[in-house]
Amino acid sequence: GPPDGGWGWMIVAGCFLVTICTRAVTRCISIFFVEFQAYFGQDYARTAWIHSIVDCATMLCAPLGSLISNHVSCQAGIMLGGLLASSGLILSSFATSLEHLYLSLGVLTGLGFALCYSPAIAMVGKYFSKRKALAYGIAMSGSGIGTFILAPVVQLLIEQFSWQGALLILGGFVLNLCVCGALMRPISLKEDRKTVPEFLEQDHISETEKQDLKRMSGCSPLIKVWSHECLCYCSWKEYDFLLMPGFMVLAVSVLFMAYGCSPLFVYLVPYALSVGVSHHQAAFLMSILGVIDIIGNITFGWLTDRRCLKKHRYFCYLFAVGMDGLCCLFLPVLQNFPLLVPFSFTFGYFDGAYVTLIPVMTADVVGTSSLSSALGVVYFLHAIPYLVSPPVAGWLVDTTGSYTASFLLCGFSMIFSSTLLCFARLAKKIKRRHLRSLTSDTGMKQHMWTNGAIAYSVTAELDQKDVEFLAVDTKRSSKR
Repeated sequence: GPPDGGWGWMIVAGCFLVTICTRAVTRCISIFFVEFQAYFGQDYARTAWIHSIVDCATMLCAPLGSLISNHVSCQAGIMLGGLLASSGLILSSFATSLEHLYLSLGVLTGLGFALCYSPAIAMVGKYFSKRKALAYGIAMSGSGIGTFILAPVVQLLIEQFSWQGALLILGGFVLNLCVCGALMRPISLKEDRKTVPEFLEQDHISETEKQDLKRMSGCSPLIKVWSHECLCYCSWKEYDFLLMPGFMVLAVSVLFMAYGCSPLFVYLVPYALSVGVSHHQAAFLMSILGVIDIIGNITFGWLTDRRCLKKHRYFCYLFAVGMDGLCCLFLPVLQNFPLLVPFSFTFGYFDGAYVTLIPVMTADVVGTSSLSSALGVVYFLHAIPYLVSPPVAGWLVDTTGSYTASFLLCGFSMIFSSTLLCFARLAKKIKRRHLRSLTSDTGMKQHMWTNGAIAYSVTAELDQKDVEFLAVDTKRSSKR
């Protein structure tokens, strides 16, 4: 099983640095807005696309990052990502138009971040089991801590060296991703070794092919799957979680959750200014959000690793997403600074909380061996809402003349995400009870586990946890 410490803490440190270099740098791109607007003489909407494209490209290309790390190596994937992201930022410092920035800062840097982000996060899941939520809390807090430190530093760099110089320095800073990549020492778990042996058990493969595959199975994943058939089989095994009902529900809920959380970071400051809060106080609200986000990451990660809460991590995640939804619903009523401060505290804390639990939840649904691919898909699903929701919220503000409709839509979207997962869990409990009654007869059980076809037909509709539960339940009854 996972070592739960040792070199794992170096992996956490590497992942912490990756989240600073990717998520925090992305958030800091918004600091260049005013500079880009003034320099290129463009309106807010056209300039805002830069941030949307970076965010979208990072999430959209996440499965590509998983693919490279699974078939070549995690180290090579992250180092390549670091080089691409750094090149994008350096090329952006020579930009002569917004279109140039869309390509260099948006697409190229976003692609580089994508190759680093999900493989680094998946790596933490492979090294930790008992302390998984705490490890993720520390690793993901890089986003908040990085924003808190980098924001004033970037502002200072722009004042000292202009926006071109600041982008050039950021390009150098992002090269640290190559160092993070070097830290990601691969680990071989029992679950990962199942794919080729399972394939070898199939009847239609000749003995010579089986011998060759066994001999090659110690090599890198790329050589291991040299046979076309085996390549197809391994690729299918890598993404077979897509058909799990548990994963499908998680995917739909992630779409609504990402839609709800994105506009708030864009429109909190404009909303605060519209209700008469000063510029200084509005910026302070964003700082609170960033700092409390970090506290949410680490404390919620630590709390959900405690024995009493570990079993209920699913409901902790639901609660955090639901609370953020409620915060959004109440926001239009909060019309002065003293009321907006507690909002920033609450929203920031629960935002940090559920961000930490996304990889943990994904691992619980699909298991550790498919975690890298599954995280690639989960972050890919963030891309479309991230791209669409801020412009939709802006359109609602323009047409209604107030922020109420935008915030209500965000709130209901997050509450729906939470409710959907809640109903899914209830349905699963009912299904488990049904399975227990179905397998209560020992003779029936023996028949099920000897007859592969029936066993498959039952387990095909279940996720990782259900299969384990059924296997344990069967062992108990056979001992009786």
